[in-house]
Amino acid sequence: MFGHSASAQAPGGDPGPDRATPSAPTASPLRGPARWLSLWAVAAGMLTVAVAIGAATAGAMPAFASGRTAPGTATSALTSGSWAQFQYSPRHNGTNPYENVLSPSDAAGLQERWSFTTGNGVVSSPAVANGVAYAGSYDGNLYALNVATGAKLWSFNTQGGIASSPAVAGGVVYVGSYFGVYAVKAATGAKLWSFATASPVNSSPTVVKGVVYVGSDDHNVYALSAATGATLWSFTTGDMVRSAPAVANGVVYVGSNDGNVYALSAANGAELWSFKTGSVVTSSPAVAKGVVYIGSDDDNVYALSAANGAELWSFKTGSVVTSSPAVANGVVYVGSEDDNVYALNAATGTELWNSPTSNFVYSSPAVANGVVYVAAGDGTMYALDEGTGAKLWTYPTGNAIYSSPAVANGFVYVGSGNDDVYAFGLIS
Repeated sequence: MFGHSASAQAPGGDPGPDRATPSAPTASPLRGPARWLSLWAVAAGMLTVAVAIGAATAGAMPAFASGRTAPGTATSALTSGSWAQFQYSPRHNGTNPYENVLSPSDAAGLQERWSFTTGNGVVSSPAVANGVAYAGSYDGNLYALNVATGAKLWSFNTQGGIASSPAVAGGVVYVGSYFGVYAVKAATGAKLWSFATASPVNSSPTVVKGVVYVGSDDHNVYALSAATGATLWSFTTGDMVRSAPAVANGVVYVGSNDGNVYALSAANGAELWSFKTGSVVTSSPAVAKGVVYIGSDDDNVYALSAANGAELWSFKTGSVVTSSPAVANGVVYVGSEDDNVYALNAATGTELWNSPTSNFVYSSPAVANGVVYVAAGDGTMYALDEGTGAKLWTYPTGNAIYSSPAVANGFVYVGSGNDDVYAFGLIS
């Protein structure tokens, strides 16, 4: 059992050129058996990432130039709604209840509206707010892109690769990077503060009531002031924390590579309960109706009581579950590295359907208006019927996809290992 401890880290400190380079992680931030190998290295303040894809992927490369709308397309009017942080909300349900443009009846008509090319792979999942899509890249930059055209509005360089997914709240974008956590102005990308950690931050921040909750490879879960970056509390686990914290009813739920799922007081970081799985937990929890749903590298999806951590049910897949569950209408949707997407009864864990892909599913599903959107290691984006799992639409990007899709305003946004951020929508 590990306890929480006050952090000695000075808030808001820029790493600077004199900071010692953190030790490279012993495991890639992109887990998966022999499928994605990455090497973090910093030289002259810049990050070099060497990536090898262990499984061949097929498909067409993007047809349109970076940041440019596809020729001959019309820009449809945007609807209300956003996707402001990883898996949509602090509870990480992965469901946008406001999406009303895309549906099972027209998902087959999705087309690439634009793509934007960064300088390296994009495993960060986009956030969408106020007409802007935000995404990080392994080239070290956080990008702000016009949602309708893909035009770059600004970029902010963190001096280290970004695997973390940004969160947008109160006109500020928060994101993790090689050196820690950054807060920048959503409108301009101007830096407001940074918080240095002892190891990279691959976890995605969750912002609730003026507090940023995030994990780090230095084994800690942090609660930071959203306004200043000051440490409010930290909790030490037994290994790296790459799971993104979910927050519900004053409790922070998070997984750790020590194999545990933790419930912590959002107010002070005190441990309320922990649940031991059989392996590493990089999956991020989803909280719905008093239940915590999460995957583990022991191949299982778990449903735990949010109140006390008691196991309600578990479902065994054929491989590692790094995908984070989405929960909608009494159903849990989750991917597995056995190449399948599963739909499970949220109350019992009974399998309702599974939809096969051609490679591992690290990506986390996004659910909106009867459609499940998810990506796979075969480089393909999928749209599945929420009720049956039938494939409604596919799009090959040409490289493995670890990024999780965001759905808002009639568009689907996702990053790819081919260095691109994509936006898909209907042609009006």
